[in-house]
Amino acid sequence: MEKIVILDGYAANPGDLSWDGLGRFGELTVYERTAQQDIIPRIGDAGIVFTNKTPITRETLAACPKLRFIGVLATGYNIIDTQAARERGVVVCNVPDYSTGAVAQLVFALLLEICHHVGDHSRAVHKGRWSESPDFCFWDYPLMELAGKTMGIVGYGRIGKAVARLAQAFGMKVMAASRSAAPGREEDGVRFVTREELLRDADVVTLHCPLTPETQGLINRESIGTMKKGAILINTGRGPLVVEKDLAEALNEGRLYAAGLDVATREPLPKDSPLIGAKNCFITPHIAWAPLETRQRLLRITEDNLRLFLEGRPVNVVNP
Repeated sequence: MEKIVILDGYAANPGDLSWDGLGRFGELTVYERTAQQDIIPRIGDAGIVFTNKTPITRETLAACPKLRFIGVLATGYNIIDTQAARERGVVVCNVPDYSTGAVAQLVFALLLEICHHVGDHSRAVHKGRWSESPDFCFWDYPLMELAGKTMGIVGYGRIGKAVARLAQAFGMKVMAASRSAAPGREEDGVRFVTREELLRDADVVTLHCPLTPETQGLINRESIGTMKKGAILINTGRGPLVVEKDLAEALNEGRLYAAGLDVATREPLPKDSPLIGAKNCFITPHIAWAPLETRQRLLRITEDNLRLFLEGRPVNVVNP
């Protein structure tokens, strides 16, 4: 019977889903988390391994010669040495396009929190502030309308397009910078511009580009200096797109109005991160992908990836 190992299943399934769909393909062992020193022993002689954030290196592949399939429980697969896997004939599959709607939704959850401070105002009401108010209403922060403002989307793939549709529904003007669309084009009401023009003119900048050597540190002291004073930054893409100390400095000095972040350069976020305590910095713990329905979709696609591989028809292969 095929041996199947899941190295770090807890994040995708903390207990509210079932692994039975994968278990029907062989003898399944699920670990909630796997430390570096336990990776090779836990894979052992398994032929099929699933990982979310546990790395599988060239050394691991060499030590586990029976391995023939690696399934990534995510879209990003930078934790796998795909070149070494290809050399050994190991197929690596990811799960693309399972969280598009959820990520776009969190972009606006962060943005609307920045606009209205819903959480702070609700806590104030529960503490009795409204009951004791001499007026019929109060607010502790500036409140903001999105209609008429400009959303700048860096990266115009599936998620970028979903964000654009939501922005338009809120009455925002939308511009985008994309490697696949020349500046000056317009598509579905979205105007394509250079990245420099986008940073200069957008009221809200949201990052949805892949992390590459070119985009690492895209938001830094210099690029922030070209942005509108009082602009808002949203990052639900990859943490290293932003130089965190430069962002914290810009927030504390009021050059940017606010930031909404779901990712960080190091995760979990270190206690000494400059973002902790930065002014108007709203941070969620990498949860854009985590709604129940989204994770259900993730597991369905994961099961299909394995089934089709075993049938000799692999899909979503990232190391062909």
